Amino acid sequence: MQYHVDGFHPGDPDVHPAVGAHRRAGDPMPQTVDVLIAGAGPAGLCLAAQLARVPQIRSLLVEPKLGPMEKGQADGISVRSMEMFQAFGFAEKVKREAVWINETTFWAPAPDAALARVARVQDVPDGTSEMPHVLINQARVHDMFLDLMRHAPTRLEPDYGLKLVDLRVDPGAAEYPVSVTLEHTAPGREGRTETLRANYVIGCDGARSNVRSAIGGALHGDAAHQAWGVIDLLAVTDFPDWRMKSFVRSQDEGILMVLPREGGHLVRLYVELDSLGEDERVADRGMGAADIIAKARRIFSPFELDVKEVVWWSIYEIGHRLTDKFDDVPADQVALRAPRVLLAGDACHTHSPKAGQGMNVSMGDTFNLGWKLVSVLTGRADPALLHSYSGERRAAAKGLVEFDHKWARVVGARAEQDPDEGLPRVAREFVANLPFTCGLTIQYEPSVLTGAATHQHLARGFEIGRRLHSAPVVRLADAKPMQLGHCIEADARFRLFVFAPKGDAGGRGGAVAALCDWLEHDPASPLRRHTAAGEDVDAVIDTRAVFQQGFRELDFGAMPTLLRPRVGRFGLCDYEKVFCADSGQGEDLFAARGIDRAAGCLVVVRPDQYVGHVLPLQGRDELAAYFAAILRLRG
Repeated sequence: MQYHVDGFHPGDPDVHPAVGAHRRAGDPMPQTVDVLIAGAGPAGLCLAAQLARVPQIRSLLVEPKLGPMEKGQADGISVRSMEMFQAFGFAEKVKREAVWINETTFWAPAPDAALARVARVQDVPDGTSEMPHVLINQARVHDMFLDLMRHAPTRLEPDYGLKLVDLRVDPGAAEYPVSVTLEHTAPGREGRTETLRANYVIGCDGARSNVRSAIGGALHGDAAHQAWGVIDLLAVTDFPDWRMKSFVRSQDEGILMVLPREGGHLVRLYVELDSLGEDERVADRGMGAADIIAKARRIFSPFELDVKEVVWWSIYEIGHRLTDKFDDVPADQVALRAPRVLLAGDACHTHSPKAGQGMNVSMGDTFNLGWKLVSVLTGRADPALLHSYSGERRAAAKGLVEFDHKWARVVGARAEQDPDEGLPRVAREFVANLPFTCGLTIQYEPSVLTGAATHQHLARGFEIGRRLHSAPVVRLADAKPMQLGHCIEADARFRLFVFAPKGDAGGRGGAVAALCDWLEHDPASPLRRHTAAGEDVDAVIDTRAVFQQGFRELDFGAMPTLLRPRVGRFGLCDYEKVFCADSGQGEDLFAARGIDRAAGCLVVVRPDQYVGHVLPLQGRDELAAYFAAILRLRG
């Protein structure tokens, strides 16, 4: 973590100095905003936390509820989301508070017992990520995003008690083309409306999204016609795996899932209830918490379940739905105009909670969108960049919906034991699907943002289009062991990682020095072309290098000046750009990620932690062309 770059500031470094006058929630509505976010769920808050860091972006976040969430709803955090939380700076806090899911167990009827443990598997396979799979109350995730917002330079806060009811887009207007109508929901103010204009509106307003309806969108898909109950409770039980993630299948009563929650005592149960008719809705049955508990007791039998307190419960129907497009631009107008209204989260895809991906994919949506909005609104990129959002995230959501559709039927199917495998079908499918449930199967197709795999052989373990798979390194200047991926912050900057060839120590005459000299000084360099006058050299593209030698074998003072740049108003040296392979932790990064030791390579990482390109160290024209297709000339 870096601070004091522009002068000494005492106190909490996570509290940034406020920049300029900032509006507080409840103040009169502004007439215009750059971005209006409808919905303060995980998607909306993830986006707001990114925008709040940029002083020149004026954002408004509205939420129909009258205050922040306190309990209930989603709880599973995939390892991919934990990697994203690291970029925001609160992964360690989540790790401390959350319950870690290390093993998953499977229970089913056995010949000599009503229920027996029939399988157990490691929940996150070795080598998957440096991050764990955890469970924590969704409200705490909200709290952490809210803390980031209130401590950001713009001091952004949600305006509770307001919902977006309508919007209209004027495609011909260059500034603030979206007219928005907001309606108050607070007691005594119900029905009163406010109007304003926005450059962009982001619909994070759930499955019944007014934003989606306003741009003519609809959710398409099907329902499984099966009611499920979810309940958070404090209970006493003799079930042995009460603190394990567990699938429990009874002989005749169906299935439930046990999910231990944070704090050591709270537990969530997902309980299969009744089948529904073709035209029947869950609400028609009038079921409640007592029905969930009664069914859970029958499934757990002969184990006892003595419920002491019900914290939260809900009954839902499994559905899998996806909207046609995640923005307001018709297919025949893509070449003519850029999006002004975009959708994220449940507003554009819904699914069952059993795969634990809903909140994770929703945050993934706006983590993808946030840096693109920042780039456009700060003038770094053309508005056409926003077209990439719908293409990338709809494909990701489609994969989730298809997976969830299959997984829901596996979980709900009758028990099936394969004598050759020795595992029930649900356990076999669970193991096979672990990369998906970890959130690691998304791979963006080749595009302006995702290069061709021509040079993938130079770094086989950094797959183009997939998230950067971090690995241990040692920072040269202070010999700190750390994860390479942890130098990526949620700040809308690209990262350019230079992996040195064997024998290169960064000195003059080497490939790294030659490349850095070109990057720093040549007019054709993307750093020179896309960094504005007066900005630090790493303001848009942050260049870092990783060497094969141990840290005691290298001289920081001999590194190219690009790798020890002068930054901030005092021109202080940045000591955090150079790393060494950490052979002390086992297999070093070059071996673990299949990096060509003889040739080295360049790895471009997008601001959302996905690998954008892999190139040879001599691929200067290709590197310049990659960034020229994304970023505006600013030099």
